[in-house]
Amino acid sequence: MATTHPIHSALAALDDAPVWLNSEPLAADGLRGRVVLVDFWTYSCVNWLRTLPYVSAWHERYRDRGLVVVGAHAPEFGFEHDLDNVRRAANELGVGYPIVIDNDFTIWRSFENHYWPALYLVDRDGRIRFHHFGEGAYEETERAIQQLLGIDEETVGVDAGGRAEAADWSTLRSPETYVGYARGERRSDRPANRLALNYWALAGEWSVSEEAAVLEAAAGSIAYRFQARDLNLVLAPPAAGAPARFTVLLDGQPPGDAHGLDVDQSGEGTVSEPRMYQLIRQRRAVAERAFEIRFLDPGVRAYVFTFG
Repeated sequence: MATTHPIHSALAALDDAPVWLNSEPLAADGLRGRVVLVDFWTYSCVNWLRTLPYVSAWHERYRDRGLVVVGAHAPEFGFEHDLDNVRRAANELGVGYPIVIDNDFTIWRSFENHYWPALYLVDRDGRIRFHHFGEGAYEETERAIQQLLGIDEETVGVDAGGRAEAADWSTLRSPETYVGYARGERRSDRPANRLALNYWALAGEWSVSEEAAVLEAAAGSIAYRFQARDLNLVLAPPAAGAPARFTVLLDGQPPGDAHGLDVDQSGEGTVSEPRMYQLIRQRRAVAERAFEIRFLDPGVRAYVFTFG
């Protein structure tokens, strides 16, 4: 358990939050006497997506036994400031616990937080008693919940699959890679078939902004040489909202049974909303592979590669 310290000011930040989903506004005074799990998230983050089945399971098991889960949505990208996007994502992902919109990072700062995802447990007297940053530590976290609730029983069984399936850490050799210039690195001018591991390249007419690369004309592509079971890419459709078609290639060929959830075996897919797209999920031995995504329509925006 983490060192105990007062957190009245952190929970008090909930009082001024103007927008809630799945709940009437929750206030610090109304939460006294309850154990509160505050989960900082942003909906396109793969690391948070892989924690969601556990947080949801804890909400279901303990909500009638003294636990209140609050998902504080603090946006990483511009499109995650849009309430309609967050509401749609929460519905599609099945986020059933109260969500507070933290677009100005007021609650984030009150917890002195720096990470997505980040989980804090606040006891019945308003003190932080446990925290964890990132994925993992699920049994430890649930044991901390039980201790604060005065419960001693088996932890929940979670069978996470799809986008939420835990990364294959034993084969993962590729890091999160941003495409915008603010945090972009390892971009190469080499052609797609000559990229070194974890280098990437743009082809076509792209403009690169702080957050993203925007395709200015049709027939543009992005290539990446990676090693991981999964390859994901956060994408958004053109600003006008029309869908953008794409084709994915793996080692220059359609992905076949290595296709992700958002493409078919031929590699075809569509960017229809701003979110994370799972493009590759290898079902055989994992090794270095050459990935390419070719866009047929202009205006698509690419933000960050993630892997699993």
